[in-house]
Amino acid sequence: MFHTDRGSQFTSCDFRKEIDSLHMVQSFSAKGHPYDNAVMEYFFKYLKKEELNRRHFQSVEQLKQSLVSYIAGFYNLLRPHSHNHSLSPNQIEDRYFANFTSPLY
Repeated sequence: MFHTDRGSQFTSCDFRKEIDSLHMVQSFSAKGHPYDNAVMEYFFKYLKKEELNRRHFQSVEQLKQSLVSYIAGFYNLLRPHSHNHSLSPNQIEDRYFANFTSPLY
C-alpha cells in the first residue's frame, strides 16, 4: 500500500502506471475530507521518530524486520495512545471484542 495525498504528482497517469507496475495499492483520503489522512500521518510521524530515524539499515530485509518489530511488537502491542484512553491498539481491540456480543455472520 502506498498512502499519499491527492496532489497532482500522485494522481498523474505516469505515477499511477508506476504504482500499478509495482503491484501496489494507492491509498488517499476522500476528496474534501482532509482528516481522513490524520491517522496515517500520526502513525508515520511516530514510525519515523521512534524507529526509522534512529537506525541505519544495511538491507531491505533489515528494514522489513524493523517495521514488523515496531508495528507488531511495539506500536500495536505496547504503545499507549491518547485517543484510546492511554491503551495500546491491541488492548482497546481486546476490550471491544470482549464486549461484542453480536454473532458474526
